[in-house]
Amino acid sequence: MSGIYSSPEGARAVERRYRELLGRWPVPGEHVRVPTGQGETFVLASGPDGAPAVVLLHGSGATSAMWMGDVAAWARGLRVYAVDVIGEPGLSAPSRPPLGSGAYAAWLDDVLDALGVERASMVGVSLGGWLAVDYATRRAGRVERLALLCPSGIGRQRWLPLLGALPLMLLGERGLRRAMRRLLGPAADGWAANGSAAEGVAANGSAAEGVAANGSAAEGGGDLGAFSLLIQKSFRPRRGKVPVFGDEALRGLAVPVLAIVGGRDALLDSHDTRRRLQRNVPHAEVRLLPDAGHLLPAHTREIMDFLETAHA
Repeated sequence: MSGIYSSPEGARAVERRYRELLGRWPVPGEHVRVPTGQGETFVLASGPDGAPAVVLLHGSGATSAMWMGDVAAWARGLRVYAVDVIGEPGLSAPSRPPLGSGAYAAWLDDVLDALGVERASMVGVSLGGWLAVDYATRRAGRVERLALLCPSGIGRQRWLPLLGALPLMLLGERGLRRAMRRLLGPAADGWAANGSAAEGVAANGSAAEGVAANGSAAEGGGDLGAFSLLIQKSFRPRRGKVPVFGDEALRGLAVPVLAIVGGRDALLDSHDTRRRLQRNVPHAEVRLLPDAGHLLPAHTREIMDFLETAHA
C-alpha cells in the first residue's frame, strides 16, 4: 500500500482508523477478500443471501465508509456489496491501471465472479460513477440498473473553481471553510463546522471528490471528516483528467439509469451531464438539484426505491 501513500506510517494510520470505522458498520456485514488480476480486493457484504445484488463504488480519495448512512436501509431487501476500489485508501490493492483501458471492467469481472454474482445493479459516486458507467458500457449483460451521484466522465470537468479556492486555503480555518463551501457546495456547511473536515479537503484539491462523493456521508459528522483529514495527510491521489465517455458509449447504456447531480457543482458541469444523458440516454432519469454542489444531500430512500423497482 505504500506506493499510494507518502509514508508507511501514514498508510498504517489510515488503515487502523478505517478498520475502526468498519467496526461500527450499522448492519451485520461479512468482510470478504477476493483475488483479482489487479490484486486482492476488499468487499463488505451486507443484506440477505440470495437477494438482488447491488455493488457500491465510492469516489476517489475515499473508502466504503462513506456508505454507512445508506447501508442499513438498502440491506433490508438487497444483497449489498460495498467494494473498496483498487488504488484508493481502502483495503484493496494499490494497483492503478490507466482509466479507460478496459482494466477496470476486467477487475470488476473478477470481483463479481469471485462473489458468485452474475448480474448486479450499481451505485457509483463521482469516480465510482465513472467506473459504473464504464462497466455498463462494456458488460451490459451483467448490469441491472445504474444509480449515479455526481458521476465523472459525462459532463465537463472544471478547474477554475479549484484554482480560485487555493488562496483561501492559506487563510487559516475561516479560509478553509470558505474554500470547502466553494468546492463542495451548501451541503458542506456541516462538514465545515468541523475544522478537521475542512482541512481534509484543503490538503489536496482532489480530495473534494472523495469527501463529496456521497451526500449521506455528511451525516457522519466529525468522525468521517477527521478520517478524510487523515487520508489527505498521507494519501497520494490520482492525477490527471478522468476520461470522458463519447456519445456512442453513452448510447450503449441500455439499462435503467438514475442520475442525481448538483446544479452548483464546482468540480463537474452538471448541466452538461444532464444534457448529454438526456440526448444520448433517453430512458435515463436525470435529477438536477439547482442549489446543490458536488456534495449532495442524502438520497437513501430515493435510490432504494429505484433499485427495488426492478424486483417489485
